[in-house]
Amino acid sequence: GCTVKYSGYLGNWNKLFCSNGNSKYPRLMKLGRDITLWGLEIGLLSMTKGEAALFVLTPEYAYGQRGCPPSIPPNTTVLFKVEVLDFIDSEECDTFFELPYEQQDRLPLEKILKVAATEREFGNYFFYKQCFKVAKDRYKRALSILGRSSSSEAEQSQINASKLLLFLNLSLTYLKLERPGRALKYGELALEMDQGNAKALFRCGQACLYMREYSKSQEFLTRAQRIQPFNRDINNELKKLA
Repeated sequence: GCTVKYSGYLGNWNKLFCSNGNSKYPRLMKLGRDITLWGLEIGLLSMTKGEAALFVLTPEYAYGQRGCPPSIPPNTTVLFKVEVLDFIDSEECDTFFELPYEQQDRLPLEKILKVAATEREFGNYFFYKQCFKVAKDRYKRALSILGRSSSSEAEQSQINASKLLLFLNLSLTYLKLERPGRALKYGELALEMDQGNAKALFRCGQACLYMREYSKSQEFLTRAQRIQPFNRDINNELKKLA
């Protein structure tokens, strides 16, 4: 999936026929599904995040012999100004989630951790675009594949590290969705894995404050402050509580 800022032109860069330049948060698009111009697909695959490019697409790489009436006449060369804002490779995830559960479970842990990390990356992308419900679903999808337990201590600690990040993400996302009960649940799950995690204590304190459970909030926040005494967010939350 990629987020692209684009403008399409006819003639000598003077006749604009399509653009998403006015969009504050361009949507995440998939090559081959949302972006179907062959020339654009080839061009985008050659680019990296943050790169800008100008493409001249001859008809066979663009709209072909027919064109696209009324905007694009037959046999037209089109010009595209493109900037790649974000890029997340989802191919491995898509393939993974198409497999039956038994096959997913038999894959090496390295692959599962990679898919979970990519799903979390998608979650972060949607979180920063303030699409909190979609972000929550992506975090949960990542969590759903990390249920396996391992006989190896090293492998189990890798699984737990991945789960811990997702618990913290979900706790914050549920706070944004104004569902403090769920935020507290995921904060406490994070604390079960790492009882000295200041971020988890802070999230639990925020959730309790939201629910007006002041003494519980005080307990979580002072524990967080003990670990990070100079953390401005924790100190501000304690002032709010007071």
